[in-house]
Amino acid sequence: MKRLTAGSVIDGFEVLECVHAGGMAHIYRVAHAANAEGTRRDSAFDMVMKIPRMTAGDGAENIVSFEVELQILPSLEGHHVPRFVAAGDLARTPYLVMEYLQGHTLEHWLDRPTALEPSEIARLGAAVATAAHSLHRQNVCHLDLKPANVLIRPDGSAVLIDFGLSCHAHYPDLLAEELRQAVGSPIWISPEQVVGVRGDPRSDVFAIGVMLYQLATGELPFGEPTTQGGLRQRLWMDPAPPRRHRPHLPEWLQEIILTCLAPVAAQRYPSAAHLAFDLSHPDSVRITERGRQQQGAGFWVHFKRWVRAAGLQYEPSPLPSQQIQEVPIVMVAVPHQDVRDETLHALREAVKRSLGLRPGARLACVTVISGSEISSTDADNSETSVHRWHLTRLQQWAKPIDIPGHQSSFHVLESGDVAGALLAYARGNHVSMVIMGAATHGLQMQRFVATVPIKVAMDAPCTVVLVKPSLPFALLDDTGPH
Repeated sequence: MKRLTAGSVIDGFEVLECVHAGGMAHIYRVAHAANAEGTRRDSAFDMVMKIPRMTAGDGAENIVSFEVELQILPSLEGHHVPRFVAAGDLARTPYLVMEYLQGHTLEHWLDRPTALEPSEIARLGAAVATAAHSLHRQNVCHLDLKPANVLIRPDGSAVLIDFGLSCHAHYPDLLAEELRQAVGSPIWISPEQVVGVRGDPRSDVFAIGVMLYQLATGELPFGEPTTQGGLRQRLWMDPAPPRRHRPHLPEWLQEIILTCLAPVAAQRYPSAAHLAFDLSHPDSVRITERGRQQQGAGFWVHFKRWVRAAGLQYEPSPLPSQQIQEVPIVMVAVPHQDVRDETLHALREAVKRSLGLRPGARLACVTVISGSEISSTDADNSETSVHRWHLTRLQQWAKPIDIPGHQSSFHVLESGDVAGALLAYARGNHVSMVIMGAATHGLQMQRFVATVPIKVAMDAPCTVVLVKPSLPFALLDDTGPH
């Protein structure tokens, strides 16, 4: 199809200008065309029309990827994807009309002449991971995440675009059926995609790791491979540690990036929500040798991986939403005032049960203090020391919860609205389950005034488990020494 000119009208949409001419599609600003009386129908937002390239020299993947996006985009919803408007079929004029979004792609930050601060890298990465998590909850894997396909809104949130290579768990995978080859952008494609496995949300985590590596170092972790053999190297090869390029990068950032880039999907973050959590709370990142190294793995490590990869049999991926449910972020709200031992004991037991049923789940221990608690302390007791005291108390409370394979973090929030602070934390950190005591002080007023647990249970974006205080006094021997 030849390139459209301004003023062209297709199915009631008037072309305004071409805003992008890519290898697979052209994108035009459009508006509702004027009717016979010369008036236009208003639109709630600006729109663009995407038309695939279909000349004799273009590959079949252009048509297939258009069909994929036509299948997936109308099913998506939320703040992190453009809104779908209309579509035309292949038999006549293929096009997609969608929301036109303001902002810069990640390429804008990669093109900057000066290195980004680690906090800025973490902010951008957390925004992308949050957007990917929103997709995965809808059983969609993007599978072509790269700087050109990530748009950062003025408010700092990320929008993912171009779903031509994506995979929806509930729809036929047209790319796998039609092309039967590795599909993806060579710089960002994951190891499992190289061998034909599609539909694992950790493939998107890998791509985010590549973008974080670019933002942190200005380099590409695996270069720009052009052959199948070059692509396969990422099944066993580690990139040079980011701190080898920039020695002053913090260890926590290298730990995060290299975890994303692990050759085996099971060794990466189990979900994009876990990645966003670490990027949002760098002080909670557990630093291992991976974060401290500057030389990378040696020959024998890579050789062993190569042998393993040569005979590796990949299994089909489960539903992305199912994978997320299996590795939730669990938040426990630990009170610090007017709290009885029975409540603290019951909360610990509930956390143990929850984590024991979900290997790989993450635990966030949270307590909320008020500003008055800090202002009421003497001059020698700074705000930092008050927070530190509460952090130490949280860590002591959690010591008996010793379940291998789980990562824990501790957070002291300051707010006069306890329920509001807990709800904001749960929403902002993609918490899947909140565990808290069934009642706080003021229990006798519950029929007249909603307590903190009731407020959280009513408005939480996730499952809330209210725990009744209990202590196993029956197990104690009253006849023994006290």
